[in-house]
Amino acid sequence: MRPSTLLLRRRSTCTQSITCAASADRKTEIADPITWKADVQLPTNDNEDLLRIRHSTAHVMAMAVQKLFKGTKVAIGPWIEKGFYYDFEPPQPFQEKDLRRIKKEMDKIIKLKLPFTEEVVTREEAELRIRAQDEPYKLEILKRIKGDHITIWHTSRNQDGWWDLCAGPHVKTTGDLPADAIALDSIAGAYLFGDENGPMLQRIYGTAWENKDQLVEHQRLQAEAKRRDHRALGKQLNLFSIQQTAGGGLVFWHPKGSTIRRLMEDYWKDAHIAGGYELLNTPHMASIDLWKTSGHFDFYKDDMFDQMKVEGDEYQIKPMNCPFHVLVFKDAPRSYRDLPIRWAEMGTVYRYERSGSLNGLFRVRGFTQDDAHIFCLPDQLTGEILGVLDLTEQILSKFGFLQYEVMLSTRPEKAIGTDEIWELATNSLEDALKRKGWGYGIDEGGGAFYGPKIDIKIKDAIGRLWQCSTIQADFNLPNRFGLEYTSADGTKQQPIMLHRAIFGSLERFFGVLIESTAGDFPFWIAPIQLRLLPVSDDFRPYCEEVAAAAKQAGVRVEVDQGGRSVGKQIKVANQDKLPCYAVIGAKEIEGNSLAITCRKEGRDGVELVNLGTIPYEHVISRMEFASKSGVRAVDLLLDKKID
Repeated sequence: MRPSTLLLRRRSTCTQSITCAASADRKTEIADPITWKADVQLPTNDNEDLLRIRHSTAHVMAMAVQKLFKGTKVAIGPWIEKGFYYDFEPPQPFQEKDLRRIKKEMDKIIKLKLPFTEEVVTREEAELRIRAQDEPYKLEILKRIKGDHITIWHTSRNQDGWWDLCAGPHVKTTGDLPADAIALDSIAGAYLFGDENGPMLQRIYGTAWENKDQLVEHQRLQAEAKRRDHRALGKQLNLFSIQQTAGGGLVFWHPKGSTIRRLMEDYWKDAHIAGGYELLNTPHMASIDLWKTSGHFDFYKDDMFDQMKVEGDEYQIKPMNCPFHVLVFKDAPRSYRDLPIRWAEMGTVYRYERSGSLNGLFRVRGFTQDDAHIFCLPDQLTGEILGVLDLTEQILSKFGFLQYEVMLSTRPEKAIGTDEIWELATNSLEDALKRKGWGYGIDEGGGAFYGPKIDIKIKDAIGRLWQCSTIQADFNLPNRFGLEYTSADGTKQQPIMLHRAIFGSLERFFGVLIESTAGDFPFWIAPIQLRLLPVSDDFRPYCEEVAAAAKQAGVRVEVDQGGRSVGKQIKVANQDKLPCYAVIGAKEIEGNSLAITCRKEGRDGVELVNLGTIPYEHVISRMEFASKSGVRAVDLLLDKKID
């Protein structure tokens, strides 16, 4: 049974309470309307009725495909998070237009109300039937099924029609499937069992729900997710690129993206230093001997790039930062008085990802981990974990992520370390979660072989969960490297080691941030906070004067490049999702002011709020405060009471 999951909610807090009174005559318009909010709550596969619908719909789809496209071979067809898929080898490649034909045939099968029935046969009988059907991929699936009794599910009245190897569950008849809550989404290429050395098949993705309202809501969310796609927004907002000339999975941070990255790193570093961490910087490669000692070469080799020769010795570009921190620990004798030691690093690592798995910033070959390692005494462990949880909440909430799903993973069957050390680490993780007051689920046996862990998923603006933060106990590396400290009684003892990351991967977290905000970044991290739009070049000197004053105050400001009408400048500013822009003409120069418009999240989407004409020094001072405090500049500018 899947472990239960609990969603943690926390209130947004602010260091300063600010009362915002909107001007009665201010004008607003919707810049980016909300398209995803609805009252319909979408169930998950924890709902067994939904799981049955999806599994049964997959079988109906495969049955329809083989009826329409004679000679098509079938492979695997599981349910997935939002629906199902099936892999096929058709005589001729499927086209997108074929999806409509397949859906119509599925509707016909549903109307027939064919029963789903289970049959258990011997392995030999299953093989005979598969060979009679000439289904080579079913034979491969059969080889992976353990045991001598094989379960088959039929979709026919007398078990004389379509069937597949399957463990279930299913609905009673095809008539129990809601045809108006089923849709076929897309066609993609897929290797059999994900093995790039195997045959390339075609995968048809579909979705299935309990009723039409759920399908409509799902499709609305899918459209919203597409609008927020970080790859498209990254290009539109000129944040990053992946240059195929340089190679897949390698991220080029453009100036605006680099500004955001710098702000992320600066905040992260300041928070860690304030939290008692010291910062490290370690090399990008090391002798292969290091990776053999750490065990990465034996257990992680397939995810590492090939070694390189340096003066006859083999070197490995690093896939992890951990062994480097361990070496720093070993570099000097350690006493119990030195512990805990907290070391953190923004360390760039490189891992071999197959080209077919690369996905924007979410799956890359070179990325920066916000790694930290804590070396502590056994009686310090719970307190250190609690400190990590506090720091995690502080950093994630700074970026607007206030809801989390927390999971505690315990000892698997195959594990290293004594029962006592596993019990200590697991109890410490659980005690810290209880002291923090966070709800959590337990994944029994889901820990790594070298220690239990806490995983934290963040919930984005449209309800999706993303794995980010991890706190992992490690009994492996201290043992492999012989780490030790001198205890109070003079004996040599092995320290407890914790791995932890908060962003996880800087690149992936940035991708999640882009999609959660839809490119409307919090004011404090926006690469450009204010753009000045001169009505003509005659007003450019005033714009430059204001820009210089704003930059002096730490506000990130730029002047429109010119050569286009004010209307075009405004359109571009909105496309660039700038938090604020100001039109500059004769009236503004005369009054030493700015005609300010800002973006503000409203009930119906992102609004453009015309704040009217405000003295430019007033604008700069409030933007300076907003940038430093993390509050929204538009709220401060709307409040006429604050000097």
